[in-house]
Amino acid sequence: MDVGSAEEFTEMGTLGVEEEFFVVDSDGVPTSGTDTLVYESDPPELLEGRLDHELFKFVVETQTPKLDGVGGAADAIRDVRAALVAHAEDNDLRIAAAGLHPAARWREQEHAEKPRYRSQLDRIQYPQHRNTTAGLHVHVGVDDADKAVWVANQLRWHMPVMLALGANSPFWNGFDTGLASARAKVFEALPNTGMPTAFDSYEEFDRFERLMVENGAIDDRGELWYDVRPHSGHGTVEVRAPDGQADPGTVQAFVEYTHALVVDYAECFEDSADPGPPDAFGAREGPEALRREVLDENKWRATRHGHDASFVRRDASGNVDLGEVVERECERLDVSGIRTVYERESGASRQRRLLAEFGEAALYESLVL
Repeated sequence: MDVGSAEEFTEMGTLGVEEEFFVVDSDGVPTSGTDTLVYESDPPELLEGRLDHELFKFVVETQTPKLDGVGGAADAIRDVRAALVAHAEDNDLRIAAAGLHPAARWREQEHAEKPRYRSQLDRIQYPQHRNTTAGLHVHVGVDDADKAVWVANQLRWHMPVMLALGANSPFWNGFDTGLASARAKVFEALPNTGMPTAFDSYEEFDRFERLMVENGAIDDRGELWYDVRPHSGHGTVEVRAPDGQADPGTVQAFVEYTHALVVDYAECFEDSADPGPPDAFGAREGPEALRREVLDENKWRATRHGHDASFVRRDASGNVDLGEVVERECERLDVSGIRTVYERESGASRQRRLLAEFGEAALYESLVL
């Protein structure tokens, strides 16, 4: 049975970054290239064992090596991307990134033949058949299983913040959805996605994970696709909220923020068995915590409005704008990358502007690494 274990949670603060990209042709249009890149050619040494494909034959995933912390993250992200781009170029292909590719029509794209994906297509049907999404996943090691579950609970409020900052998918299946992140809604059509409920302990999470596998709801623990989760195979807390990004600096900002959040909450867990009441931004989750349905509302605001979103405060005392959250978080956690991301044009706005001013070719080219 493919489930994880509490024994995997042994390291605090380690880091791994997974990015999903689009394989595109010379015009920047999605093309079936993952068989070539993953199975039919030898990747650069850096990508050995760290290159795979996703459901569609135009979506590929990379993983950085395990890092000791954020210090080497920027170089690791850029090195992995450079290796992927070079590998694609050697095979007359290119690489692009966004939450959804505006030129991808799901009915026209080929699905991968890997048994895992064929099983998902058969079990899930329409929602998975159209799942042309690409995201950014950040893993941070946590050295205790109960601590990891508690930290993941805390991070739920922050997932809409990350989604709003990185919203980069206004177009899907050839039309403007009116959303800042259509990827969030396309992906949420799958089971076991979106905002999870809180778990009281690792034991409770483990029972849930085993229940889902034992009863055939999922084939393996990796099919729990929530926005944040304890990863019981890697011993990490995994954040899965942001859209894919062409700009490596934006990725680095999310990695810096995610790592700081996990480390901060891990310290809170250790400091007190009684976390106390939550504040408006990111303090500890107590009995006054927002219901999951309110967190869903915050995610919807991020999905719809991106950088213009506001959120129900964590103490339910009213709304707080994304910009105010960013400033508070940068001061509280001593990070700066998310401020830079917030202050510049959002991915969704940029895509719409480029299409309006310069046309489809310029939009597609802007997404190419």
